[in-house]
Amino acid sequence: MLPWTAFSLALSLRLALARSGAERGPRASAPQGDLLFLLDSSASVSHYEFSRVREFVGQLVGLLPLGPGALRASLVHVGSRPYTEFPFGQHSSGEAVQDAIRTAAQRMGDTNTGLALAYAKEQLFAEVAGARPGVPKVLVWVTDGGSSDPVGPPMQELKDLGVTVFIVSTGRGNLLELSAAASAPPEKYLHFVDVDDLHIIAQELRTSILDAMRPQQLRASEVTSSGFRLAWPPLLTADSGYYMLELAPSTDPGTVRRQQLPGNATSWAWTNLDPDTDYEVALVPESNVHLVRPQHLRVHTLPGELGAEGGAEGAGRGQDETSPPPPTRPPPPPPEEAGPERIVVSHARPRSLRVSWAPALGPAAVLGYHVQYGPLPGGAAQRVEVPAGRNGTTLQGLAPGTAYLVTVTAAFRSGRERALSAKACTPDGPRSRAPRPQPPGAAGRAP
Repeated sequence: MLPWTAFSLALSLRLALARSGAERGPRASAPQGDLLFLLDSSASVSHYEFSRVREFVGQLVGLLPLGPGALRASLVHVGSRPYTEFPFGQHSSGEAVQDAIRTAAQRMGDTNTGLALAYAKEQLFAEVAGARPGVPKVLVWVTDGGSSDPVGPPMQELKDLGVTVFIVSTGRGNLLELSAAASAPPEKYLHFVDVDDLHIIAQELRTSILDAMRPQQLRASEVTSSGFRLAWPPLLTADSGYYMLELAPSTDPGTVRRQQLPGNATSWAWTNLDPDTDYEVALVPESNVHLVRPQHLRVHTLPGELGAEGGAEGAGRGQDETSPPPPTRPPPPPPEEAGPERIVVSHARPRSLRVSWAPALGPAAVLGYHVQYGPLPGGAAQRVEVPAGRNGTTLQGLAPGTAYLVTVTAAFRSGRERALSAKACTPDGPRSRAPRPQPPGAAGRAP
C-alpha cells in the first residue's frame, strides 16, 4: 500500500501544480527590440547635468528586461562627431549595461545631433550593421533642447524605418521642433523635465518603451493630417506567407487601397490621405501553414496640415500602385526668418518672472512676439503679446514655487512662425503682508 500511496500523492501534487499554472496563465514572453540611448554629451551641457542624465539612464535601464533574446541597448554620445559608448549586443545583461553607463565620460564639442541621428541610422539600426530584423526599434534622445545642425530630416528617416522616438528635454529647446521630432502624439513621446526631476518619469517612460517594444495587435502611430504608420506583432515569417493591407475611408468603403507585404514585415506607413477623415484598416495574413485571423482598426487623421509624415517602409518592398507620388517637403525658412536663439529668465519672484530673448534676425520682417506660459505639467496656458521692437517681458500673477513652460514665438510678415521654449521656476515666497503705513505727510512728497 505504501508505494501506491506515494504514487497517489505525487500525482495529486502534479495535478495541483498544473491547475495552479493554468490559473496563472502562460508566462508572457519577454519583449524583443533594439533600444538606442542618444545623449547630449556636448559642451552645452554642464558636467552636473550630464551626471544627472547618466544617472537617469542607468535607473531606466535597471527597470527594463535586457538580455539575450529580450531587449538590447546601445549608447551614443552627441558631440562634434558621434561616439558609440557600446553597440547593440556588446553587453548581455542589464547589470553590464548599467556598469557601462556609469563609466561613460562626457565627450564635449559641438551639439551635432543631426549627424548623430544619421550615424545611428547607418551604423546601428541598419541590419548590415548587426541590428536584428523584424524586432521593434526605439530611440530615447535625452537633450538640453539645442542642436547645431538640422534634426528634422535625419529623424524623419529613422521614423520612416519604423523607429519609435522618445524625447526627454531638460527644459530648454524649441517646443514645436521637438514635438515634430518625437513620435506622434507628442504628449506621449515628448517629456519636458528638469534635470533634477528626471527620476519622476522613469516608470512612465519604462511602460511606454515596453509598449512600443511589444505590440500585441494592429495599432497606429505617427498620425498626421495626411498619413499614419501601422505596426503589428510578427504573425508570419518570410517563408510562411504574406500580408495584404487594405485601407478605405469610412465615407466611401468602395474606394480601397491595397498593399501586399512579405511575411516578415511588421509595419507600414500610409501617406497622401485626407485630413480629418476616418479610415478603416484591415490586416489580412495569408498563409498555407496555419490560419491567422485578420485584424481591423479605425484611424482618424488629424485636421489641417500638421507636417510631413514618413514614407513607405524599406526600399525595395514595393510602392502602393494606387498612391500618387509623395508630396515634397516645404522649403526651410530663409535665414532672415530665424527665430529667437535663446531664452533668459531673470528677476525670479514668487509671483513674477522676467523673460528675455535674443531677438530674431531680420527685425524688419518681424510682426511681433507671442509669449505663452503655463504651469507644468499640463496646466492652463496664458499668452502675452510683445511688440517687434522689444525682446523681453515680465510675466505677472504666477504661483510661488511652480515650474512653468515658457514658449517665445516670433511671428513674421511672411506668415511663418519660429518658436523657442524654456522651463522656468518661481521661488517659494512668504505669504503676502499688508502694506506698511506711510508716515504722516509722505503722501504729498514727490517720489
